[in-house]
Amino acid sequence: MRLVIMGPPGAGKGTQAAVIAEAFTIPHISTGAIFRANVGEGTELGQEAKGYMDRGEYVPDSVVNNMVQHRLAEPDTENGFLLDGYPRTVDQLHELNRMLGDAGHPLERALEITVNTEEVVQRLLKRAETEGRADDTEEVIRRRMEVYATETEPLTALYSDQGILVKVDGMGSIDEVSARILAALRG
Repeated sequence: MRLVIMGPPGAGKGTQAAVIAEAFTIPHISTGAIFRANVGEGTELGQEAKGYMDRGEYVPDSVVNNMVQHRLAEPDTENGFLLDGYPRTVDQLHELNRMLGDAGHPLERALEITVNTEEVVQRLLKRAETEGRADDTEEVIRRRMEVYATETEPLTALYSDQGILVKVDGMGSIDEVSARILAALRG
């Protein structure tokens, strides 16, 4: 299974990605982990990315795309993978399609975990309180939800046009959501 997972902050992507990766015996590939690994290992791409990050700038698509391409070339992805946090832009989506197409292994599914915004805002506010995240105010959380919706809409539209978009309701217990996701991916 080759898939990407998408969903707004607080949708439970990390939790569900672990369930999916285990169920399909595929690696969960987070772009955050790719960045940390490249920077930590001092790779050429990591040094380039670190320069941008140290200046507080976005890492350009060309660097991000190269990091993802290198990660997808690792042997553990031979039977599939779950990408988390990539693609984030239409250009990245097209680049991912190109690199997977060149390898003869196109993306099979794009999973979007959908949630009720009001319930997620309350969930994140509670998490911010219990974990001491003072910067996670209601205003910031709502803005992050808006940004996610704006940035993701073009991606979900393209995945829908490709016939690979799977939307799953992310509300309920972890087990309920996991069961819905696995049923949808296996269906």
